[in-house]
Amino acid sequence: MKNYKQVNVYLGWFIFLIAATVYLLTMESSASFWDCSERITAAYKLEVPHPPGAPFFMLMGRFFTLFAGSDLSKVAAAMNTMSVLASAFTILFLFWTITHLSRRLIVKMDDEPSFGQAVAILGSGAIGALAYAFTDSFWFISVEAEAYATSSMFTALVFWAVLKWENVADKPHANRWLVLITFILGLSIGVHLLNLLTIPAIVFVYYFRKHKVTKWGFVGALGSSIALLGAVMYVFIPGIISSAAKFELLFVNFFKLPYNSGVIFFIVFAFSLLAFGLWYTAKKQRVLLHTLILGLSVISIGYSSYTLLVIRAQANPPMNQNSPSTVFSLLNYLNREQYGDRPLVTGHYYNAPVVDSKDKQTYIRKNGRYEKAFLKTVYKHDERFQTVFPRMWSWRDDHVSEYKRWGDVKGRPIRIQNSRGESEVKRVPTFAENTRFFITYQIGHMYWRYFMWNFVGRQNDEQGHGDLLKGNWITGIKPLDAIRLGNQDKLTPEMLNNPSRNTYFMLPLILGVFGLVYQFVRDKKNFWVVTLLFVLTGMAIVVYLNQTPLQPRERDYSYVGSFYAFSIWIGIGVLALYETASKYFKPLLSAGLAILLALSVPLALIAENWDDHNRSGRTFARDFAYNYLNSCEPNAILFTNGDNDTFPLWYAQEVEGIRRDVRVVNLSLLGTDWYTEQMKWKAYDSDPLPITMDFDKFVQGIRDVVYIIDKVNKPYELKRLMDFVGNDNPETRHRTPNGEYIDYLPTNKLKLTVDKDLVLAKGVVKPENANLIVDEMQWTINKEYIQKNEMMVLEIIANSNWERPIYFVSTGGDSDVGLSNYLQHEGFAYRLVPIKTEATDYLSVGRMNVDKVYANYMQIFKWGGLETADVMVDHNVQRTALVLRLRSNFNRLAEELIAQNKIDSAVNVVDRISELLPFNKFPYDIFTIGHIETYYNANETDKGNDLLTGYANYCIENLEYFYSLKPYQQRMVEYDISLNTQILQELVGIASRYGQEDVKSQFESTLNSFMSLYFQATR
Repeated sequence: MKNYKQVNVYLGWFIFLIAATVYLLTMESSASFWDCSERITAAYKLEVPHPPGAPFFMLMGRFFTLFAGSDLSKVAAAMNTMSVLASAFTILFLFWTITHLSRRLIVKMDDEPSFGQAVAILGSGAIGALAYAFTDSFWFISVEAEAYATSSMFTALVFWAVLKWENVADKPHANRWLVLITFILGLSIGVHLLNLLTIPAIVFVYYFRKHKVTKWGFVGALGSSIALLGAVMYVFIPGIISSAAKFELLFVNFFKLPYNSGVIFFIVFAFSLLAFGLWYTAKKQRVLLHTLILGLSVISIGYSSYTLLVIRAQANPPMNQNSPSTVFSLLNYLNREQYGDRPLVTGHYYNAPVVDSKDKQTYIRKNGRYEKAFLKTVYKHDERFQTVFPRMWSWRDDHVSEYKRWGDVKGRPIRIQNSRGESEVKRVPTFAENTRFFITYQIGHMYWRYFMWNFVGRQNDEQGHGDLLKGNWITGIKPLDAIRLGNQDKLTPEMLNNPSRNTYFMLPLILGVFGLVYQFVRDKKNFWVVTLLFVLTGMAIVVYLNQTPLQPRERDYSYVGSFYAFSIWIGIGVLALYETASKYFKPLLSAGLAILLALSVPLALIAENWDDHNRSGRTFARDFAYNYLNSCEPNAILFTNGDNDTFPLWYAQEVEGIRRDVRVVNLSLLGTDWYTEQMKWKAYDSDPLPITMDFDKFVQGIRDVVYIIDKVNKPYELKRLMDFVGNDNPETRHRTPNGEYIDYLPTNKLKLTVDKDLVLAKGVVKPENANLIVDEMQWTINKEYIQKNEMMVLEIIANSNWERPIYFVSTGGDSDVGLSNYLQHEGFAYRLVPIKTEATDYLSVGRMNVDKVYANYMQIFKWGGLETADVMVDHNVQRTALVLRLRSNFNRLAEELIAQNKIDSAVNVVDRISELLPFNKFPYDIFTIGHIETYYNANETDKGNDLLTGYANYCIENLEYFYSLKPYQQRMVEYDISLNTQILQELVGIASRYGQEDVKSQFESTLNSFMSLYFQATR
């Protein structure tokens, strides 16, 4: 086929258009949860995101945000579009990669394929590329503003580029492709380090093309590739910064030169050295060495995008995480020091006693020079608890219990002496148990499960931790699924109709295995190249990450590079079908039949995945941020906990300019010195926080923990206590038996004297509630110590004097200092007020400002399309604490309204939450019981009966499924059986209490049957 190359190019761009169109149609309409909101914020104003940052991603994002023009609400969509295009380019390069590898399988190097062969080759590229385009994990990252789509594009571009080099390796100037590859790798460091995992595959392409393959040559190439990868990750990336740091320290502290003089000299010196190397090797005709130095030069140029972070950090933008304004803080930023260490080659088990510790130092600017400062404590553990390849290392109780479950840990006994000098026996895991955890959890649950999601099928999008009902892979073939997950003929309508229940009947997996075997038989060299890419971007990441159990979210997006590699085999699988058919039919007909059969793979993927990947029309994250901020009075302080109630708020303020008078304070970051210092600065319309402590009082290593030693058994004024804690006088510090001085609170009982006239004048309390104001707010901190973030919360409250409204997004969270009885619910946030309200249960913490909550819920707040039928709500949205609380909060509002005899308003509230969270999208939960009782109390009997009947039938469907399971499977869902049985019992009881005998009789006999089964099972 003479015009094969031209058709290959045109068809690739056509596949690009298909992918781009699908992604644009299903793209998130605004900012998303997790890191996406922060990424958009960082790109739009070139601010500093969390470590290790993504400066080149930020620069690309800034370019795309320019297309939003003056409409700030379009900035997020512009950034999302960047991910769409990056993902579509990934598909384009994947297509060309597959056609390159496929051509090698059936056509000699310089020959042109016949028409039939060309159709088969192009079909293999189209099928493989489209299959990957519509896989679960890749589609997910393609429609939101995260770095993974752009990272995938760089991965695909590098892998395609090395194949282009392979085509022309013996021609003049071929090495320019290698130079391009190193430059792309340098740029990709500023997006995500995942791209570096292509290095071993690149080395093998080079080895196979330039050398005769031998056993030891293969081993040498493998060793060299891993060494090169390690050199880039552990020597080059941190080495440049650490070298610059040494020059900076020398020039500033020894030569007494200004700040940054050492860094500037290092940059000039390094590039001068590279320039000399290039000149010298060109002069001496040392081609290989010249290429290596040129590669080092361009990768350094690409890596230089990190200077953006230093420049922007010195400008003190509102979001300036870790403030990497010096070369030393940049090094800590790149090393992700704030997230701690995880062992890789050697390390300790979870129950290893600490036998020693030492402080790790960094340098900070002070008085024109650099002085040593505390960075973190490094602990040394008992050597008897050390192991190679440690997998079970976290000491957290919930992690330990999961280690024992997944690893079936029995342990071996080791006798130790505890901190009290007593002898005790600890059971340390064996290496076999350590390996079992690695295989069952880290490989099986945290990689293989994700792999099967993409190429076999997915049960649902609920995050699973090894249970029967959530997040498993399924095939859609009932007998196969029944072996693992129980009777598939008894699945409830909720399970069957869940949009994220996707079944591919193993078709992608089967076609990929065909392609894997076919390539192994026909082209072992390229088989090993693809295999390296598959393993290093999959299971090797599992080894490197060494993840603990109970991850806060599913991590399948980390392995899209591995799924990319498997999709190459899916494409090659078309050739396997083509060659099989060629034994019976003519080439063109064989190609057509192969493509027709294989087309079922991408069609199955797009048909099954469309409904749960279509995020068009969604504005949840943005609107929830709007609601959080508009729960607050002007100039408020709002304490937030995690990513999902902080990042969207930053986006709303920084990008769209919503409520910039509110100071958002992230409690987990408030434990760091740099963040606390930033809170003392003015930001937009928000005044500095009332923090009186100097930086030296809370610098890292100082007052990280404040112990509570109850020396005074009575409440003390909060301001006096904070002055006591912030005093460096030895008399205000506690001396331990070993002579060490520690900071402490002399009581766990605190009080805050209230100026009633002031709180009324400031509008903290309404005049009609003046009689509820307490003379003193008194509370107790029920723990042995408080951490720095909690200390700073108390510091802010002590100094606020009711000048600014103080809010919390939840009644507990990352910093619980015992104030829950003084919180007032005002929408999506709880205001600190001098009115004490004892909680009747965990759902009724604090009091409620009924009028304000009603106005917010019914008139002011925006809901992001929750109630819209064609707007997809995935479990990621459903499980946010906010959505989980909505039914409870609406119901509590309705109960308050009924207590005030505002019956119609109460009914409107319950009607509204039923519209917002329809049961076909948001399943019934225990908070629905409150809605039923509200309807009955409001004499809306028919509505109450309908809701009760629907909930009871829902429980019955669940129980019928649970009791269809085998006994060992029923034990896995004991909690669910108990919960549904208790709810059904409660529903029958409610019907009886409210005189609904017909409804009661409808379910009473069914309840009794299930109760009998329950008692038999628990006897």
